[in-house]
Amino acid sequence: MSKIMYSFVLILWVCAVMNAQENEKEKEKALRTSKDLTYEANKELRDNKFVEAEADYRRAISKSEENIAAPYNLGTAYYNKESFEEAFGRFKQAGELASDKGEKHKAFHNMGNVFMKNEEYEKAVEAYKDALRNNPKDEETRYNLALAKELAKKQKDQQKQGDNEDKKEQKDQDKEQNQEGENKEDQQDQQQKDENKKEGDEGEQQKEENKEGEGDEKKEQPKQGEQPEEIPQPRPNQLSPQQVKNLLEAMQNEERKVQEKMDAKKVKGIKTKNAKDW
Repeated sequence: MSKIMYSFVLILWVCAVMNAQENEKEKEKALRTSKDLTYEANKELRDNKFVEAEADYRRAISKSEENIAAPYNLGTAYYNKESFEEAFGRFKQAGELASDKGEKHKAFHNMGNVFMKNEEYEKAVEAYKDALRNNPKDEETRYNLALAKELAKKQKDQQKQGDNEDKKEQKDQDKEQNQEGENKEDQQDQQQKDENKKEGDEGEQQKEENKEGEGDEKKEQPKQGEQPEEIPQPRPNQLSPQQVKNLLEAMQNEERKVQEKMDAKKVKGIKTKNAKDW
């Protein structure tokens, strides 16, 4: 290797070292700033200045990922405010960034506590197990794990019982609906039978009426080759005016003769009965 090439490689190596040192100094500076902000946030949180503390924790997290205390403490602050969803997110962040087993243990332990608050007991069991993998000697975590297992079993039994009750209720509803359907079909069948019977009775009645009508028509129908009898009609008055006049004169003459006879009997003194009026 020539001296020129060696010198060029040496210069590149020196530059890389200097950049690495500079980056390391920047990281150290960012970490110090992050820790200072975390310190201020802790102080503000003790003074019940949650809004200011939250802002400083967020700034501390953005400055350095190596400051595990910032997301962990912010998660604790959320947990105490019962903002469990936000608390879980920060504990999870702290656990993922932590390289120390002690820090991981604390993060998983608190994640388990969030699950317990949300009554997600099976998830809490898994979180406490992860915590114990990083610190098997922690008795508090072990106690919480036992409690989470018991509550998870109880919750599972209740869910199973609830599912059985739901299935029983659904089965009863299906049975009731089927019974109602069968009753409705029976009613429809009976109604159809009644309608058919009614139609049959009406048909028989119509048949009898038609039979009687045919009998009457047959009775009144003249035999073949015979003429129907004619109903006598009143004859109109066919007397001529002269005939009427002669008839009236004859009646008057008859009355006159009768009157003359009656007058003759009165003369003789013979008593008679009163004549009836015409």
